[in-house]
Amino acid sequence: MARILLIHGAYQGGWIWTRVAAQLRAAGHEVLAPSLDGCGERAHAVRPGITTESQAAELASLLFLEDWQEVVAVGTSTGGMVLCRLAELAPQRLQRLVFADALALRHGEALPDIVARPTAVNTALTSGPSRADAEGRLFAELDAETRAWAVARITQHPIAPMTAPVVLPAFWSRAWDARVVWCRRSANPPRAHQRRLAEALEADWQELDTGHYPMLSEPEALARLILAG
Repeated sequence: MARILLIHGAYQGGWIWTRVAAQLRAAGHEVLAPSLDGCGERAHAVRPGITTESQAAELASLLFLEDWQEVVAVGTSTGGMVLCRLAELAPQRLQRLVFADALALRHGEALPDIVARPTAVNTALTSGPSRADAEGRLFAELDAETRAWAVARITQHPIAPMTAPVVLPAFWSRAWDARVVWCRRSANPPRAHQRRLAEALEADWQELDTGHYPMLSEPEALARLILAG
């Protein structure tokens, strides 16, 4: 039995992991798939001061309160940024890091250094896609029913994680048991970015023939890669 923490990406909440979490729980594993601060059902509480680092600190506190050890921690998209910082904060609680088509920035890098977001709709506190962009680009490859389900649930993301440099003074100098899952039909994060991560961590490299939302399009395959030793 494994203990698995699933960390969602931008515009999402814990809901994005519903299908994968169901697969993992059916196999007898314990799963946490929380919505990050200011995201999902917590989007109404968005406020100044929410950062990649504060979101990671909250997850570190969650693992402490649950008294979880030997955790398989999974991050997707911008959730990879949170995963890196969580690893710095709670290395003693983590067994393996899984980056599922995820961003992993170096100390001082910011998301715009890696990913172009020309259609982003920004406010003073949030950033995210228009509904048309979500339907026609972000979730375009999904079947119509899944696409409608996801579009109905997306929310704007706290803006600092989308614009501010990450604070990671120690992550890249440590050794981690890590796996990188690249989705071949996903444009962002770029393959080169994910290869950089895999090579730096000497991580296991896996591929899925799907787009940026494998937890929706290939939940069984992603669940297997999360669990694989």
